[in-house]
Amino acid sequence: MVVVVVKRSEQDQFLYETTCTQKNDDLLNELVKIATMRLKVNGLSEALKELAKHGPAKPESAKGIDEIQDQANAAEGASLPKRGEHYAPDPSGNRTGEAPSPQLQEVLQKVAEDAAQATSSAQVRAKVPTTVALLQEKIDLMRGAVTMAYPMGLPAYDPIRMALEDVDHTADIYGEQQLDASTAQLWWAGKEFLRGQTVGDRVGKNEKTKIIAKLQRPGSGAPAREAAVTEDERKAMMAHYFRKQEEMKRLSEENDEDYLNSQWADPNALRRQLNGTNQIRFR
Repeated sequence: MVVVVVKRSEQDQFLYETTCTQKNDDLLNELVKIATMRLKVNGLSEALKELAKHGPAKPESAKGIDEIQDQANAAEGASLPKRGEHYAPDPSGNRTGEAPSPQLQEVLQKVAEDAAQATSSAQVRAKVPTTVALLQEKIDLMRGAVTMAYPMGLPAYDPIRMALEDVDHTADIYGEQQLDASTAQLWWAGKEFLRGQTVGDRVGKNEKTKIIAKLQRPGSGAPAREAAVTEDERKAMMAHYFRKQEEMKRLSEENDEDYLNSQWADPNALRRQLNGTNQIRFR
């Protein structure tokens, strides 16, 4: 099994398992699909956390901080809207503040955290491969949690509903982060995985190969060479060298004063030697 760490940045990477015989066209289609679904899962997980805290989204025409809107309505003599039992105003003014019950809030938060974990770069360090089936499972779980919290459904303009119902919704949200399966490129060791070839044509016939590849838009050319150490490893090395430097500095300062305990540095040593008392030790 060929292990590919697909990397777009330090925080945007995932692990994928393939074979030497897989066609590069199929590989690219699968990787782009996973990358798109990861964007969708990340966006949904963040939105679910806001949904749990502040309820559904407001329509575009009604967006604004509730307190300011209430003050304006009061000044005009209009009646204030009735708030629900679990009302929690949204500081950004994008949501109604009508949060679900605490139990359902907990469900939404847990499902969102679980989905976010599936797209975390920590999955690469844990050697957990990412698949379309895994990401689809997380999306389905989030859909189920939303249905549980809002059986009548969210408003049609709510980003969560739009993302769950429209498979192409990510193209409007993420823009340049979105990749096209027909034009995306995969690079490794300064060479591109060419369409019409197989994985083995690029990495060889060893099924136990592990590589770090870059998935990117066309026209960017060969990506920069991967750093020999990761950012975390670099920070750990710098901390280690700093501690060593401080230790050597401390030892150097201690050695500078060692001569004070030497016999040749004792101003009374010659007198005691002439008097024959240099061997006397006081206990």
